[in-house]
Amino acid sequence: MGWLAAGDTYEVALVEGQVVARPASGASPAEQGTTLPAEIRDRPEVRELQHFAEWLERHAAQCAAQVDHWMVSSLPVPTALLAQVWPDEAWRAALRDIVIVGDGRGDVGFLRDADESGALRVVNLDGETVRLTPRTVTMPHPVLLPDLEELRTFAAELGVIQGVEQLHRATWRKPDGIDPAADRVTEFSGAEYRSWFHLSSRATSLGYRISGSSVVDRIRDAGRVFTATVGMSDPYTEEKAWTGNLSWSDEDGSRRLPLSEVGPVAWSEGMRMAAALHAGRTVSADGAE
Repeated sequence: MGWLAAGDTYEVALVEGQVVARPASGASPAEQGTTLPAEIRDRPEVRELQHFAEWLERHAAQCAAQVDHWMVSSLPVPTALLAQVWPDEAWRAALRDIVIVGDGRGDVGFLRDADESGALRVVNLDGETVRLTPRTVTMPHPVLLPDLEELRTFAAELGVIQGVEQLHRATWRKPDGIDPAADRVTEFSGAEYRSWFHLSSRATSLGYRISGSSVVDRIRDAGRVFTATVGMSDPYTEEKAWTGNLSWSDEDGSRRLPLSEVGPVAWSEGMRMAAALHAGRTVSADGAE
């Protein structure tokens, strides 16, 4: 984006998401500008640029959220759609280096490009850049990637930094030999917060929803929708707040499921939610909980 005149004395531009200014006269083409002088902060050119910067930030967040949804749900995504959105910088930032899986057995790698013909350029596990033309691809949840550790090592060698957390997303695998009658996990219960509002704020800041006296997350796993729930203490009867047990139910929350019925993605995401809430608990100055 070029520089715009803001009165007779300054020019303004959007640089790395921030509105900056430089003198209108004597500025070199390479000059990046500095913070806005007070006398031009309310000019319409500046306000419009600031509104545009805010829109770009929201747009980038929406793109990342959509890619995250595709990945967590392992949904098939048309390659034609990827080609359509690829020219958009925000979409590219969210999609670049996401691990995709195509139709073929060896069609796995880091997404590097999507062109107008519907072809994808992918760096495979042999370090080769290959061209794939599947009708759809998936961006698997990491718990479903059989070569996760190998992919993590290879990503480190390539210097890959994913715009959407996939390879380094915290994952939990359901242990073998679960009691068929068990229907809750107690590992992360009892985390103390200063108040119910601190606990609910922690939950919503992580992207989870409050429903009644619970923190909930809806998770699609192999075409089935699970509702993961972490209990919360009553905000009307307690000064402080505590997390409760983790459990899973069917889509509408009407039936609590035995742990043996919970799918691998739903298990991992539910445990991730409970662990994140536990990590935000109140800790005293001496380190005691």
